[in-house]
Amino acid sequence: MIGTMGSVAGAGAAAGGAAGRGAGGVVARPRLVGRLAAAARVSVVSASAGSGKTVLLRSWISGAGVAGRAAWVSAGRGERDPQRFWLSVLAALRATAAGSALVRELTAAPDLDGWVITERLLADLAPLEGRVWLVVDDVHELGGDALRQLELLILRAPPGVRFVLATRHDVRLGLHRLRLEGELAEIREPDLRFTVAEASELFAAAGVELPTATVAMLHERTEGWAAGLRLAALSLAGHPDPGRFAAGFTGSERTVAEYLLAEVLDRQPEPVRLLLLRTSILERVNGELADLLTRGRGGERVLQDLEAANAFVVSLDTSRAWFRYHQMFAGLLQLQLRRAAPRGVTGLHRAAAGWLAGHGYPVEAIRHAQAAQDWGLAARVLADNWPGLYLDGQAAVIHELLGGFPAGASAADAELAAVAAGDELARGSLEAAERYLALAERGSASVPEGRRGQAQLLVGMVRLLLARQRGDPAAVAEEAGRLQAAAEAPEAAQPGLGEELRALALISLGSAEYWAARFEDAERYLEQGVALARRIGRPYLEFTGLVYAAMIEFYGSASLALEHGTQAAELAEQHGWTDEPGAGFASLIVGAVLVWQARLEEAEPWIQRAERTVRAEAEPAVGLAIHHVRGWFELARGRDADALAAFQAADRLAGRLAKPNLMVLPNRAFLVQALVRLGETQRAEQALAALADQDRDCGVMRISLATLRLAQDNTHEALAALAPVLDGSAPVPFLDGSAPVPWPTRLAQPFLLEAIARDALGDSRAAASAVERALDLAEPDGALWWFVLHPAPDLLERHARHGTAHAALIADILSLLAGRRPSPRPAGPPLEPLSESEIRVLRYLPTNLSGPEIAGELYVSHNTVRTHLTHLYAKLGAHTRAEAVARARALGLLAPSPLRGQATRAG
Repeated sequence: MIGTMGSVAGAGAAAGGAAGRGAGGVVARPRLVGRLAAAARVSVVSASAGSGKTVLLRSWISGAGVAGRAAWVSAGRGERDPQRFWLSVLAALRATAAGSALVRELTAAPDLDGWVITERLLADLAPLEGRVWLVVDDVHELGGDALRQLELLILRAPPGVRFVLATRHDVRLGLHRLRLEGELAEIREPDLRFTVAEASELFAAAGVELPTATVAMLHERTEGWAAGLRLAALSLAGHPDPGRFAAGFTGSERTVAEYLLAEVLDRQPEPVRLLLLRTSILERVNGELADLLTRGRGGERVLQDLEAANAFVVSLDTSRAWFRYHQMFAGLLQLQLRRAAPRGVTGLHRAAAGWLAGHGYPVEAIRHAQAAQDWGLAARVLADNWPGLYLDGQAAVIHELLGGFPAGASAADAELAAVAAGDELARGSLEAAERYLALAERGSASVPEGRRGQAQLLVGMVRLLLARQRGDPAAVAEEAGRLQAAAEAPEAAQPGLGEELRALALISLGSAEYWAARFEDAERYLEQGVALARRIGRPYLEFTGLVYAAMIEFYGSASLALEHGTQAAELAEQHGWTDEPGAGFASLIVGAVLVWQARLEEAEPWIQRAERTVRAEAEPAVGLAIHHVRGWFELARGRDADALAAFQAADRLAGRLAKPNLMVLPNRAFLVQALVRLGETQRAEQALAALADQDRDCGVMRISLATLRLAQDNTHEALAALAPVLDGSAPVPFLDGSAPVPWPTRLAQPFLLEAIARDALGDSRAAASAVERALDLAEPDGALWWFVLHPAPDLLERHARHGTAHAALIADILSLLAGRRPSPRPAGPPLEPLSESEIRVLRYLPTNLSGPEIAGELYVSHNTVRTHLTHLYAKLGAHTRAEAVARARALGLLAPSPLRGQATRAG
């Protein structure tokens, strides 16, 4: 039987935020109330029971003066009926001042669908002016359908609707997207912890006056946990001498331990006390591990009973298999363990390390081996698991684990040296990586025979990654072949790692071939690598491959590159990979497309994110690309000196890359164009003259020469420079003499330059033909950037008057040149009615969900969603997702866009 202690069920009530001590004796928490009142669209309060969530929200409503504008809904325990939930939402909203005029009443009916209610509610709220808050308590109780419908409402609600969600644990609501956009405010368990001042108010509200130093001591021991403070307050409130009692509770570490042990531990039977003490060394514990350390049985049941008794034990999963102890309690248990059995602690750490390593928890195993100072065991577990940790994107964890070894350990152990080489590579020091790699290779002879295969595997992986970061396809292919052969050999150290290493090799080959502009080979390798990574369950590898696949799409379809780049960035956010180079590259893809489309305000945050994430010294190829896109951005802004600095920074990285490389010559071409825009024509001439003949004659350099000649009013020479580009004899782009990269949109620039030159010569017919061709090439991807880079408003205005297939595109360009945003295009009637399946897909288009995520919401395949999208675009006469949403709203198929149509609907 598990002993119990004083109830802490009411801790939240005494620990939540409130208007002040006069409001029922509850503690004021302005720092949290202020965050709830901030401008974020969604606020989430996520913490365990007893943390004060509900009272905080009620106190905020009463204290912030939003009572008439806040709709409160509590999800019923195990709420699985979406209709009942949504009817409660409608009723709560109708009770607000704004909702009473907008939200129509609805009565329960057997066939009333939650999706229909959601769409109807969106339509009702569309004209909303001002603010209304929807507060949903106990969100974790909602079923899957209600959660998905709530997610849809959050994603598409007008800006005046604010959501406040309280939950005991995180639920699947796609909130990571709002986090990326800065539209999510989060209050979590650490935020709900009391400050010393709040703890003092809590004790005073309970009728217990304590000295500040005593309160500070209690606060430190409880870590500000509301339930812990509440427990202390309850114990102190009825005591005849609260001061003396509190002094005994908080006087020193020994007396604190004695008090809590007497109140909690000593009430448990001996087997339970033994379990608590011996498992206190663990960050988390399950029944089997508890049985190992206690040499007993029934550990899982004991842990479950302790949690139910509020005995400072917290369940970590819904199945209640894994648990942790509150840090305050764990620290005291560890102290007691060291006092009772100091010689046994090392053995417990060693036993825990062995169990954790054998059950697939290498990180915790290594930490316990290090705590036991069993450096050999720690090194073996790390070396065995480094490939898997790397392939899971845990570079930061690897670095932390290496820091737990004594100084000099990495240099003295060949396997650790190989791991250290990989760590240095991930942190951007290629030279240090090569030094550790040399140590690993020299020390391989001293590795025990049974582990030499593993050491060779580690060295091979680091060699492959080093070659990939240098962008050297030949070296990548060579190292990939060696590594694959080693992994598939009968004596391989880890036979099951063969497929993981094959996926790594394929994606590494694909990335190297991308930088060499061999796109067909790159696509083939990446497609195979991504498919294999997905099949074997390696999401980090899949993510890396998807990033490069999205970059290849940039040269074929900017809209697909934008969609997949955004998807990859969201995937990085979901998995905690936002500091990984791949996340920076994904952000760069999105930023590049947005610059290409002259959406500069949207582009800059993505470019900045890429700059923050990628260390150019670690990923010189990606670093070069980031500087290059920054240069594009600055040219479009008219900051030509900043653009030149960016292109020069990119060029400095070129020497660190294997040749050929996709970005080097195009970057130098734009460097020349930046010089021309700055009026530095002599320096531009010198830069062109310094190039090898083959490079100077390539397409991108001929375009730069044409811009120079136009700036010098030498129109005929400009046309002569462009002629081989326009007739295809000098393809664009052209890469160190290799095959050209097919990129039709890129040709918009030379045709536009030809049009400007022909217009200057008075050849209006040839100018019209060239500008129409430039518009033909720019239209599919919305590539307005060229027309911002080489503005020709008079030419475009004349062209629009004399007939063009691109009147709307010209209007957008002229708006940009005039400093206005392009106007939305009018929507026409659908060519034919939409099917029910197409309407279901259409409902998700106003959200930020990607195609695969929409497929997941609808429980259909991604291909099915793509087919529906194709039909939707055709029927609505749209070319992009945004156009499809705009036309559907105009036709009444979707709720109006927020703040459009201000008519107030009668209740």
